[in-house]
Amino acid sequence: MEELVLRVRLLSGDTLDVVYEDGAARSEREVIDHVVVTLSQDSGVLRCRHGDRLLVLYARGVAAVEVAPRGAVL
Repeated sequence: MEELVLRVRLLSGDTLDVVYEDGAARSEREVIDHVVVTLSQDSGVLRCRHGDRLLVLYARGVAAVEVAPRGAVL
């Protein structure tokens, strides 16, 4: 299972650090590709974690995504 920390900028201008896990991915690159493909669709949805909470991220509200090289402070 690959885990990736994403810094998400919402359309409102707020930023949010979330953890996305992909059990089927074999590498970080595959996870990044999956995130980009999912969020490029109007109906794209990612299930993420923010601390100990489940967060559902809808593509329509996302302005930008940054992959944190060392992880963000959650």
